[in-house]
Amino acid sequence: MKHFFIALLLVPLMAIGQKDNPYKNEVRLIQQKNDSLWDSSKPTIVFTGSSSIRFWTDIQKRFPEHQVLNTGFGGSQFSDLELYLDELILNYKPVKVFIYEGDNDIFAKKRPRKIVKTAEGILDKLQQRNPEMEIVLISAKPSISRWKYRGRYRRLNRKLDRLASETTGIDFVDVWYPMLDKRKVKQDIFIEDGLHMNDKGYDIWYDVIKNYID
Repeated sequence: MKHFFIALLLVPLMAIGQKDNPYKNEVRLIQQKNDSLWDSSKPTIVFTGSSSIRFWTDIQKRFPEHQVLNTGFGGSQFSDLELYLDELILNYKPVKVFIYEGDNDIFAKKRPRKIVKTAEGILDKLQQRNPEMEIVLISAKPSISRWKYRGRYRRLNRKLDRLASETTGIDFVDVWYPMLDKRKVKQDIFIEDGLHMNDKGYDIWYDVIKNYID
């Protein structure tokens, strides 16, 4: 009976731990997959961030001259990435990392200033641990389903662009404007949910990002 009550007490503590680290299991699976693909003898480029990275399933085929690892985890924010910098980036000793976060941060109604503060902390930790690694911040993208937040996204992108320009070793790549048709977001580059991209959307990303690979 004593052990039964102890078990009951542990249940809420376990739940709190899972809530604080909601991506723990997903990150472990991502690690297992990439550990089986990674050749430590070759220079590595890591793409990480939320679902727009996670669903870029042909990213290695897009850049066949390079070893590319995709460590994206859907639904994540900058604060989630900060918890797993070793598992998703640093353990692979990349020469370059592309980061896509901020999309879900804005949707969660975080203020751009707070988001950038978290991004600054991430960049600082990455550069301290691997000073030679180049870092590229990918701008938040426009989407049909989140178009009403476009003002906040643009403010965030301006702040991320400024952060990159003021920090040695950091680049900023803009995917926002290439995804627009004049002042509206292109309608044919998304799947049914109006948030995630189809192949046409990723073609746009490829055309922009390829210039930052080498």
